[in-house]
Amino acid sequence: MDTIGFIGLGIMGAPMAGHLLDAGYPVIASDHRKPLPADLVEKGLAAVSGHDAVARAADILITMVPDTPQMAHVLFGERGVAAGLAPGKLVVDMSSISPLATKDFAARINALGCDYLDAPVSGGEVGAKAALLTIMAGGPERAFQRALPVFEKLGRNITLVGGNGVGQTTKVANQIVVALTIEAVAEALVFASKAGADPAKVRQALMGGLAASRILEVHGERMIKRTFAPGFRIELHQKDLALALEGAKALGVSLPNTSTTQQLFNSCVANGGAKEDHSGLVKALERMAAHEVA
Repeated sequence: MDTIGFIGLGIMGAPMAGHLLDAGYPVIASDHRKPLPADLVEKGLAAVSGHDAVARAADILITMVPDTPQMAHVLFGERGVAAGLAPGKLVVDMSSISPLATKDFAARINALGCDYLDAPVSGGEVGAKAALLTIMAGGPERAFQRALPVFEKLGRNITLVGGNGVGQTTKVANQIVVALTIEAVAEALVFASKAGADPAKVRQALMGGLAASRILEVHGERMIKRTFAPGFRIELHQKDLALALEGAKALGVSLPNTSTTQQLFNSCVANGGAKEDHSGLVKALERMAAHEVA
């Protein structure tokens, strides 16, 4: 059984590492910043000092970090992953970062004799905890097949969508759909609530028709119950839409509704909501309507 190195034990990474430990994989992490999660240590999580040491000890190295600059630092910064790699190892980035940067990262890792997969995920904290993540992978078939038994401990909808960078492109597309659907649900609930309807009953009715969606189910309930503790933070979705808009500019593609939704996220951040769940986008619409969904 491969030894797994795991870098990024946050809201998503910690439960993912936990599933691998539960499945019997040896899992190693770096203790360079803060104490490792106690529940993972109890399950057998081992600690070494530095990302390079994690890479030396692991057969497969998984990263789950917030953004492109942090990923670059983890891989190529002082005592980074690249310094500890040896030919034959596999680096799997499950973060959501720039597709263009991913292609560069993959080429640099390949030059060290190692394979690279970009394998971002969708499903949020709920999916990570339930091991029901959607995994969209980019890279060579041999690397995907090697990682597949690991992926199967973390998710259910697992697809090799193309070469390096295509996994991240697919995740950007996913984030466009999710953001615009959150915005649509928020608009509908603000409209119905200000018109005098009970938003909880409106949501219940809509769940039986063509408007039904996982976002209406989960995030619509968050908007009504005002539960904005993050599964997925606004600042992270804001980062993902920035990647979409940067890519659209480079491709000469117009994404008008993505741009509008990004402005609503910007409004939320400007009003102190960066750390809230992305369902908190509804607050931007509420401010414009001078009415709170409740």
